Amino acid sequence: MIEIPRQKPKFRFAPSPNGPLHLGHALSAILNHDMAAEAGGDFLLRIEDIDQTRCTPDFEAGIFSDLAWLGLRWQEPVRRQSEHFAAYQQALQSLIGRGLVYPAFLTRGEVKARVAAFEAEGRSWPRDPDGTPLYPPDDRERSETERRRLLATDMKHAWRLDMEKALATAGGPLYWEESGDGETGIVRTDPAVWGDVVLSRSDAPSSYHLSVVVDDAVQKITHVVRGLDLFHATSIHRLLQTLLDLPEPLYHHHRLLLGADGNKLSKSLGDTGLAEWRRQGLSPVELRRRIGL
Repeated sequence: MIEIPRQKPKFRFAPSPNGPLHLGHALSAILNHDMAAEAGGDFLLRIEDIDQTRCTPDFEAGIFSDLAWLGLRWQEPVRRQSEHFAAYQQALQSLIGRGLVYPAFLTRGEVKARVAAFEAEGRSWPRDPDGTPLYPPDDRERSETERRRLLATDMKHAWRLDMEKALATAGGPLYWEESGDGETGIVRTDPAVWGDVVLSRSDAPSSYHLSVVVDDAVQKITHVVRGLDLFHATSIHRLLQTLLDLPEPLYHHHRLLLGADGNKLSKSLGDTGLAEWRRQGLSPVELRRRIGL
């Protein structure tokens, strides 16, 4: 009998350098690191810096410093998304060529006004699991002639996944294998609740959804360990993996750390960063205890 070699487990921590890491990031990084060690696998670090306006070299340097202080070690080289825009564009062009995405010309302001006018009449506009209103059908329903005319004017636009066409192309229900702190086992996806998600904008060559599935495939990630706030987004990722013929990792969505206000810790809300905890004298061992490890 020929023995087929098993792929070495690969885990990754993928922060964005748009602010200091907080305790929630520490939980995710440590879980990935420790689970990789327990499985005899590799721990990778990815810098998700597509947003070039908010991501800075200083914040990136802070990530390296914080993780080293925690005692974590990762494989080199570190993958930076800003160095791989061409790979994301190639994936996007594949979907464009198959008619699975369309150019979306409505601005955020126009969408906001449309939703407000609709709900002013006492009706509810459909929203995705994050509470964001779904994109109106205007651009999806445009004729090819009208789309080409607008594109020829260099009018700013995004590229959105045509959810109905994408689901029809994927065929049948999709699933993922989950071992996290919420629902576990084989989970059935529901991508339709997200509507026509953005895959690329005029100010960003790729969305989180598109780049993360490409990166996980390129880096041969076998286990995706991340917070429960991304549990529902896995439906989109499994759909894109299927459309782009990319491998399916195992998923583990871990508990979230909450602040005093009951909300998850957040950079944008200014929750205490790891560097500040370090300055206050907290040790890596004490930090592990603080986050329940």
